[in-house]
Amino acid sequence: MPIDIDVALSAELDPVEFSWSSTDVQLYHLGLGAGADPVDPRELRYLADDTPQVLPTFGNVAATFHATEPPTVRFPGIDIELSKVLHASERVEAPAPLPPSGVGRSVTRFTDIWDKGKAAVICSETTVTAPDGALLWTQRRSIFARGEGGFGGERGPSGRDAAPDRAPDLEIAMPLLPQQALLYRLCGDRNPLHSDPEFAAAAGFPRPILHGLCTYGMTCKAIVDAVLDGDATAVAAYGARFAGVAFPGETLTVNMWHGDGRVLASVVAPARDNATVLSGVELIAVT
Repeated sequence: MPIDIDVALSAELDPVEFSWSSTDVQLYHLGLGAGADPVDPRELRYLADDTPQVLPTFGNVAATFHATEPPTVRFPGIDIELSKVLHASERVEAPAPLPPSGVGRSVTRFTDIWDKGKAAVICSETTVTAPDGALLWTQRRSIFARGEGGFGGERGPSGRDAAPDRAPDLEIAMPLLPQQALLYRLCGDRNPLHSDPEFAAAAGFPRPILHGLCTYGMTCKAIVDAVLDGDATAVAAYGARFAGVAFPGETLTVNMWHGDGRVLASVVAPARDNATVLSGVELIAVT
């Protein structure tokens, strides 16, 4: 079914009510590699019973954390095969630290749909509120739908990497476990692209790839640990573009530039000629 821009952009999806517990937060952090040193007090802050500190990137997955079925891309005016879809970008903004447990209500609307010729880029915004109506966080996402372009729409802006043209201030190695994707899929993303070799091959990959949101969350943690002294509550906003893929078992490098409460970063795969995995990474600290 072709994308119907008028229908999609005028739609507001039904609200989704969900809840999460401190155990969910702990599992999410484990999926990102927290606790690699099980006696490091900074690592244990992510895994404390009942009151773990919460990376704001948990907000990007909280509403679907308990999903046990592969996701679908079927919305008003949009119906796309899952194998054609790749994550393009993600961002989360939080006015206060995310609580380790709670109840939320999310409302999503589509904000833009760009025609890239051979593909479409679909942008959405989700606001999550507490039962009393207070804003908990805002999530912005875009997906890249292969083969869905050519409908005569506007091309939209081109993403730019804001990283400075100089050597990074910090370079951090970020190893990925061979089973990283199989662990992270327990956080609610059961897309077989990350676990089924045959599905991955049909999508054009030599083997299952790591979830983009896993690399995204791991990078946020790496920046928090390296620049913010491991204090996840000091993050006001964080976002990135998904420029390439990562494979479980490889080691990535996070390049960071920081100053004035803002960290810019990129993530590359040294073993694959420094292929870019994440670009346009930006973390804004609480002022």
